[in-house]
Amino acid sequence: MKSLLIFILYWSVFAGAHAQQTYDPDRVNRKAVDWYNMALNELSTNNDRKKALEYLDRALDIDSSYINAHLTKAGIYADIKDYTSSVAEYNKARSMDTAYFFDMDLPYSISLAGTGDFQGALQAVTRYLTIPHLNDRAQGAAMYRQRTYQFALDMAKEQHLSNYVFAPVNLGDSVNTRASEYLPSLTLDGNTLIFTRNVNGNNEDFYESHRGPDGKWSLARPLEGDINTPDNEGAQNISQDGKMLVFTGCNRPDGFGSCDIYYALRTKQGWSTPMNIGEPINTEFWESQPSLSPDKRDLYFAARDPSGFGGSDIWVSHRLPNGAWGNPQNLGTNINTKGDESCPFIHADNQTLYFTSNGLPGYGGTDLFVVRKDSTGHWGKPMNLGYPINTIDNEGALTIAADGKTAYYAADRSDTRGGLDIYTFEVRDSIRPFRTLWVKGKVFDKKTREGLPSGVDLTDLHGGQAIARAQTDEEGNYLITLPVGKEYAFSVHRKGYLFYSAHFDFTGKAPDSTYEVDIPLQPLETGAAIVLKNIFFDTKKFDLKPESIVELEEVVSLMKENPTLKIQISGHTDNVGQDKDNMVLSNARAISVINYLMTHGVAPYRLAAKGYGATHPIADNATEAGRALNRRTELSVVSN
Repeated sequence: MKSLLIFILYWSVFAGAHAQQTYDPDRVNRKAVDWYNMALNELSTNNDRKKALEYLDRALDIDSSYINAHLTKAGIYADIKDYTSSVAEYNKARSMDTAYFFDMDLPYSISLAGTGDFQGALQAVTRYLTIPHLNDRAQGAAMYRQRTYQFALDMAKEQHLSNYVFAPVNLGDSVNTRASEYLPSLTLDGNTLIFTRNVNGNNEDFYESHRGPDGKWSLARPLEGDINTPDNEGAQNISQDGKMLVFTGCNRPDGFGSCDIYYALRTKQGWSTPMNIGEPINTEFWESQPSLSPDKRDLYFAARDPSGFGGSDIWVSHRLPNGAWGNPQNLGTNINTKGDESCPFIHADNQTLYFTSNGLPGYGGTDLFVVRKDSTGHWGKPMNLGYPINTIDNEGALTIAADGKTAYYAADRSDTRGGLDIYTFEVRDSIRPFRTLWVKGKVFDKKTREGLPSGVDLTDLHGGQAIARAQTDEEGNYLITLPVGKEYAFSVHRKGYLFYSAHFDFTGKAPDSTYEVDIPLQPLETGAAIVLKNIFFDTKKFDLKPESIVELEEVVSLMKENPTLKIQISGHTDNVGQDKDNMVLSNARAISVINYLMTHGVAPYRLAAKGYGATHPIADNATEAGRALNRRTELSVVSN
């Protein structure tokens, strides 16, 4: 409101300074002026834009050439972000007297940019900058806008944004109400939505909605349990398995600073009483907007720490082996600026981070950005999400489902039920994360069938990077993400047991469904055996391929953790080719594995190698799928 009144005063004082103008404000019909003054009074005393617009229309009914009335309407429409109506009013005023309008090219350019007409906006602000003797503040504001408009035009060329259709869909009456709903957060399967609702205009609480088989969302209800309180709860993020909620609580008795990060756990009775996540994450300063990695081992958040680079920076804390959180690390100058970076969201692929910034080049205000982690674990260069996801106004938090294309965000659009509503839209290809599937199941003792708490790892076979590391619950249940597009080694560990090995190749066409895999771990005892599913050789060769290193290191670790363990590595082939050749090849492959283990510190007397050729098939050699299963490397326990 204050900005609107300053805007009105600005053009009232300075507009019309050009001798060649034809419009004379002093010759406007007096009754029209009375209605106009009544409109200004409504704005200044009651902040009633609707009534002010009615009075301005009355004035224009009397004198349709009343430029000041058109300009004030344009300013009101811009203030409520109805840029199309604002531009229409500006155009009416400009068509009547371009000289009188000349000083209005800066706000006019902003409204043009609000409609997406960045070329017109650039032309308007460039005209404005030709005005003689502009003061430093006006010139600085205009040059800032000029840079943002040029940025928008350059982005459109580079990213081909004109081909992208932005069509947000309101989630409907089950989720949205006359109150404001915002900050959506999803579980990995995309069927549970947690969001914040501003109840009675003065209390933020968490609500939950579930998507049914028909794709419709259930009536949202407050979270059960003790998580909602008379205090404000906000900026929440649900873990991918739906069992943990991290959020922001401010000015609480157990707080370390103004705002801290809290967490709650889902129990059979509902959500637990929130707990302050404590040091070293929370400090005497402001910490907010947490986002958990899919394996719950990394916590991203925004903080206003004096040791950062600007107002608020994005930080990450890694969970230590003992379960505590490590000292937060600033994500660095590649991401953080002298401005404010906030609202981090780490996608289910554990490699793609979305956040907001007003310090990186953009369209004006706060924009949304995406940055990706490379194979070495380092973050690349942030990319602006582009128009029309980003606009000249401030953008807020964004959540993207595991499918990599379905986004959720809060907005105040024309079809809102009231205030902010939650919408969904499809993300354009160039800013999508990896589509992410998942594998879930239960780890248990092969003999007793009892669940085993265990560690679960997912590793990129080609880069060796750990994509996700998770811990099962006490009953052995696990869920881990599988980002599409790469080849992975999947392994499960528990002391005293042989590790479990699996292989997922998503470098080609990925399946449409997820995986359910129950995993029987074998105690380390004589005769126990596993297939090493991530040991690779080229056809008819016995040289280990580089992708085998991830699994080989697993075996090295197993041998070092169990210094009395003795094993045999067995090579097997399918029945293609000569039996003698297959026997030689399988033996050579087993020896290659043994040689690797010896060069990495395993004593030779603990190792044995044997090739079986095609004599021990585990599947039918009549099919390619069967032959692929028969081509394998096995590890068996000789003694422990």
